[in-house]
Amino acid sequence: MLELRFHGRGGQGTVVATILMAKAFFRAGWEVQSFPFFGVERRGAPVEAYVRLDKGKILLRTNVTAPDHVVVQDRTLLQSIDVTKGLKQRGWILINSPSPPEEAARFASFRVAFVDANRIALGQGLGTRTHPIVNTAMIGAFARLLEMPPLEAVAEAIREEIPSRADANIRAAEEAFRTVCL
Repeated sequence: MLELRFHGRGGQGTVVATILMAKAFFRAGWEVQSFPFFGVERRGAPVEAYVRLDKGKILLRTNVTAPDHVVVQDRTLLQSIDVTKGLKQRGWILINSPSPPEEAARFASFRVAFVDANRIALGQGLGTRTHPIVNTAMIGAFARLLEMPPLEAVAEAIREEIPSRADANIRAAEEAFRTVCL
């Protein structure tokens, strides 16, 4: 079983990102769960959401406390939240950042990758300069890190879940897939 934890802020599409990942993995033949954990429900507040996947039936119905990998959609969260809490050794931490963040040095026992999802989202007209919607870029980059699900499954999940802006979101996922820095 693989467990993934997404960190973001309200309004960035964190919950939608986990739904898209779950749908993409389901299309690729996995059993999946996707669920959020909210604190204060408002724009800009920290949000966590989870994806659990396995090739067999998933009977576990608890929060994800020991994720295999973590996605951080807003790098400012690195200053206020321990995104590595419970993270398994050698797990991936994918950070939305144009370059390796200063905080990356404290993640030595993990694998760290980064992608400029803000730039990608803005280039596709997703969100605004102050509130880019980075979720599809982040899942594209994450699919590259994990080498799954196939990018085609990600695109199909986007088409199903975000039909009004599907093309721009698919382009964001594809660009992030190509440009993520390992």
